[in-house]
Amino acid sequence: MEASYYDKLPDGSVRCVLCPHLCHIAPGHSGFCRTRRNEGGRLHVLNYGQCTAVALDPIEKKPLYHFHPQSKILSLGSWGCNLTCRFCQNWQISQETPAHETISPEQAVSLARQWTTHGNIGLAYTYNEPTVSYEFICQTAPLIHKAGLFNVMVTNGYINEAPLKELLPFIDAWNIDLKSFTDNFYRTLCQGRLDAVRHTIELAVPDSHVEVTTLIIPGQNDTPAEIAALARWLASLDERLPLHLSRYFPRYHLDIPPTPLATLAACAEAARSYLPYVHIGNISAAEQAQIDRLCRKS
Repeated sequence: MEASYYDKLPDGSVRCVLCPHLCHIAPGHSGFCRTRRNEGGRLHVLNYGQCTAVALDPIEKKPLYHFHPQSKILSLGSWGCNLTCRFCQNWQISQETPAHETISPEQAVSLARQWTTHGNIGLAYTYNEPTVSYEFICQTAPLIHKAGLFNVMVTNGYINEAPLKELLPFIDAWNIDLKSFTDNFYRTLCQGRLDAVRHTIELAVPDSHVEVTTLIIPGQNDTPAEIAALARWLASLDERLPLHLSRYFPRYHLDIPPTPLATLAACAEAARSYLPYVHIGNISAAEQAQIDRLCRKS
């Protein structure tokens, strides 16, 4: 499959313009995300239709708490990512090339329709970074709409404006990771830029249902002041935009202790000064009760 967004250069190399990395790719080489390779001066997609994970999930697992709550959605994952977060929770498929099965857009739609008898409302592109499966999603999402179902994206939001605008009419709901509200965090821990993700959220909010997730990592993005600034900015876009604050556990290349419950409580309280819907995720029911007690005391 030839890629959609790239420029051919006179020396046979190409420039991928799907995401802000703007990779300059020589013949025989792949870009930052590993999913796009220059073959003879043409940029080809290596992971088109390659499915590494499929499950019927509660919509709340995306997490989307305010989009058809208590429903289920068929979730598909591929491989690859255009960030390299040191704390990646799904690094086995985002940073490696695992076993997969190849499916067509038509097969994906047929699978989604089959699961409607079990409560499925559509198709979620998730698990790894879905924007690196851009061509597959662009061909599948219109068919999902034709079938009367919904499209959901769970993404890091690291995509350029032109491809994003082409995709927006077909995506009904987004959960976008806003990993931190400082550019230094993005550059040092993810090899990305904050402004690009902010721009994606700004473009998506007017046209779609959007919820945002921030993984709270001790010593990195866990101050109430930073979370308050993040929530204040989100409220300027949509004062009722839901924010999910998720508990960090050691993963991949970042081995620091899990987020203390008191930190999560403090960050949630800071965010609730600006947003009415602030949810804490990746915790047990007993931990939620403890956080609720901490919030009441404060």
